[in-house]
Amino acid sequence: MTLDLTSVLVMTALVVNTSGVLFIVETLLRRDEGAGRIWALGFLAGMLTTLAYTMWSQTQEAWWAVAVGNGAFVAATGCMWLGCRRFNRRRMDWSGGLVAIGVLTAAIAVGVEGESGGDWAGALWMFLALIVFAGAGAVECLRGALRDSRTAWVLGAVLGLEALYYVSRTTAFVTTGPDSPLFKDVFGTIPTAFVTVVLTIVAVVVTSVLRASRAPMRGYRRRATAVARDGVLDHETFDGALTDLCARAAVRRELVGVIAVRIEDLDQISTAFGSEVARAVTETWRTGVRRHAPSNALVAEDGPTGLCVGVLVDSPAEARRQAGAVYRGLFDDLGKVGGGVIPVVGVGIALSDAAGYDAQALQRVARETASLAAESVETSVLVGEIE
Repeated sequence: MTLDLTSVLVMTALVVNTSGVLFIVETLLRRDEGAGRIWALGFLAGMLTTLAYTMWSQTQEAWWAVAVGNGAFVAATGCMWLGCRRFNRRRMDWSGGLVAIGVLTAAIAVGVEGESGGDWAGALWMFLALIVFAGAGAVECLRGALRDSRTAWVLGAVLGLEALYYVSRTTAFVTTGPDSPLFKDVFGTIPTAFVTVVLTIVAVVVTSVLRASRAPMRGYRRRATAVARDGVLDHETFDGALTDLCARAAVRRELVGVIAVRIEDLDQISTAFGSEVARAVTETWRTGVRRHAPSNALVAEDGPTGLCVGVLVDSPAEARRQAGAVYRGLFDDLGKVGGGVIPVVGVGIALSDAAGYDAQALQRVARETASLAAESVETSVLVGEIE
């Protein structure tokens, strides 16, 4: 079967636009947070990409459509990376600026060559930007909260495959040229369209699942109490309470500490010892952190394998003492679980004298430090520094 360029681009546009519309509509139906909104912008940019390329395929005089399509394509991949960073509650200033530079560079490169640039005007700059942003997105899926979700690993695989594909495509473009049989048959517009369709379908499913874990549907009331049966707050309530605590503490220059406690190997424990043992470990971990934290501390969920403790402390030494008490008490409690199964536990501390009175920054530093502590062979309790 022989496929013409216009038919393939129309098919790609249909899939990408349908996926984008579904994701954007779902975004409007949910009380969405930043990650879902940024991913929605990415799908919107993807829709613009297909529209621009379809217009370009109809008339070679619309060379400016290539500039729009290239820039929008870079924006789509860049937004996937930015959404992952937002999901992990990482800083967005420099990364957002980097994506903006990449988009402008890809579009301007086409404008510099103008109408004489042909079908592949500015393609190399677009390829390089896609490699960088797709690769960065794949790495981000292996960090922070995304690392704890197997669903995010699929998104990381999608972005990783995109990066590898464009590394190969760039290599063929530079070495053999866009008119070579190798490039046309393996990395031309038609093969790339099929790759785009597959990756888009997988990406919209994965990002929808990830967004659903954090953004409830509009119109559904939150439960009457934001405290679970074991006394642990949900993350949204904790975030608001910690923000208020930081605002009041900043006036008096009091020291705010956030202690993140992350537990590893739950999946491996469930596989090796059964779901009952894994459930017992989880329950012991949740109740243990709350029991050994200070009585006036806020204790809340932080993803499926994390808990956060927010508290006022007199000094950094006091914060380390309290974190150490939580770790030692938790270690003793876990040792009593049937079968003697003790998971890897990491405890990270973030203090307002280093991270400032920013609730989001405090949580991010504590969370990342806890992950580092879980991987450390020297100590399981670490004090973090802001980037």
